[in-house]
Amino acid sequence: MIAEAAVARYGCSPGTTVELLNVSENETYLVRDPANDAATVLRVHRLGYHPPGAIPSELAWLDALRTEAGIRTPRVLPATDGSRVVTVADPAGGTPRDCVLFEFLPGLEPAEDDLVTDFEPLGALTARMHQHARTWRRPSGFVRFHWDADAAFGTPDGPGRWGSWRAAPGIGPAEAHVLARLESTLRDRLGRFGTGPERYGLIHADLRLANLLVSDGDAGRVVSVIDFDDCGFGWYLYDLGAALSFVEHLPEVPEVIDAWARGYRSVAPLSAEDEAELWTFVLFRRLLLVAWIGSHADVDTAAELGADYCRGSCDLAEQYLSTHT
Repeated sequence: MIAEAAVARYGCSPGTTVELLNVSENETYLVRDPANDAATVLRVHRLGYHPPGAIPSELAWLDALRTEAGIRTPRVLPATDGSRVVTVADPAGGTPRDCVLFEFLPGLEPAEDDLVTDFEPLGALTARMHQHARTWRRPSGFVRFHWDADAAFGTPDGPGRWGSWRAAPGIGPAEAHVLARLESTLRDRLGRFGTGPERYGLIHADLRLANLLVSDGDAGRVVSVIDFDDCGFGWYLYDLGAALSFVEHLPEVPEVIDAWARGYRSVAPLSAEDEAELWTFVLFRRLLLVAWIGSHADVDTAAELGADYCRGSCDLAEQYLSTHT
């Protein structure tokens, strides 16, 4: 299989095991080398998602956040020839795949039953990432995609990056009417909000709970940030919407957002205009996830959420539209 062929490029000893951890957009594997009992994480990239140069660009920001901003991110481990991205032929004869090996970071995903506690430090960490993004001199050839409204929802020429929310399960005529109103309102508000450099730049774009690892360190709780595969250019506040992925409906979310904003303001300012749009980015992400569910029926998370999540989005949309139009 591709993962085993990739591991051979890293000089792993005989007996190294490769265990599938997750299949979402990419395939992620836990690699254990008996020679040193060390665990690493191999990511096998999906086909056709990134243009040339995008994966090295992701890894460059990952490095810079760790070395320049003190954000705990996984180190990239090079292959025996020094390559940070290896292209591996498919033993079954399919298209070659790009692979990256990362160090294994300790920690557990934050618990959903204590989000208020975890979201205040997450807000502060997010602000530190945004401060770095605003001042970082990106290397020559840096390329990442955008998470603007057209990328999210599509254009007359085609669907968005994750497909069309109209194709999601549970979306009938009544649901489509509500969500079309939501999309229109989001586009209008984001158009007025603008894409000035103080509001729009390089973001993680997927800071959901599954991509955070919390562990205990000498100075207290340590939060590590993983999986920068979707990082790109977008509104900084989109990182809040992404952090609330799949939990937007919980009754404590207003309190969670307040905690995130407190943490953010402890590091960087949030203007009154920013705060007025916090829920805009929660709904922006929610509608994007409806599209994702519709285009990823073979992914376990999408299949589990299915029509209930999509129909539930209409309730959140109605609440938002009652105060934001």
